[in-house]
Amino acid sequence: MTIPDPIGHFVEATNEGDTEAFLNTLKADASLTDWGRSFQGREQIARWNQSDNIGVQSRLRRVRIAAAEGSYRVRIAVTGNGFNGEGDMTFTLDGDRIASLVIA
Repeated sequence: MTIPDPIGHFVEATNEGDTEAFLNTLKADASLTDWGRSFQGREQIARWNQSDNIGVQSRLRRVRIAAAEGSYRVRIAVTGNGFNGEGDMTFTLDGDRIASLVIA
């Protein structure tokens, strides 16, 4: 399955350490849940990005992707100076932006 552009841009921006491009993949009112911790809107997600993503030099690699009822479940392998390992990211899109992301 071809990865939708907003998800591909999310991965690319993370890997390139480009915070502006990362935030531009999100709707202004996007939500992100990371193993039960919730972040609402770009401002809160920007703080998560600094503490858990680009700020700890995360590198993401897509393992597989599956579409399911309006969302995309992507298995991601993560390396960097934070979490290292695999996990699932479930993206819900709204047009060309990410409306929500659940990491588990």
